[in-house]
Amino acid sequence: MRSENSSPASIDIFGQHVPGVQTEGQVFAAGVLVAFVFMLGMGLAFLTLNRALRVRRELRDLREEHRESISTLEMEKQRLQRELARARGAAGETATTADDIRVAGRPAPDRDPVSSFSDRTD
Repeated sequence: MRSENSSPASIDIFGQHVPGVQTEGQVFAAGVLVAFVFMLGMGLAFLTLNRALRVRRELRDLREEHRESISTLEMEKQRLQRELARARGAAGETATTADDIRVAGRPAPDRDPVSSFSDRTD
């Protein structure tokens, strides 16, 4: 004895009837469509996650490279400062400070030796 499901099919979503679905084949096609949309969404989610992880990895690598270049530049600066100090010491020059450099057309301000502020005494 073979029993077939010959009753009309219907789909209810959240209590609302979906029109146009009357056979089992249409219910199956609706299921395939939902599965396709789900897989498409999951694929987009994985692509987005992969891209975000790649960008984070690249940013981390760039930060490390930046730190390394800064430390290399700082070591080079210290080396050059030592060489400059040796060259000045060998030539008998004294180091100049910002106070020794005069701005064109302006006299050097009188400074109070105790205060770090440049107050003029008139």
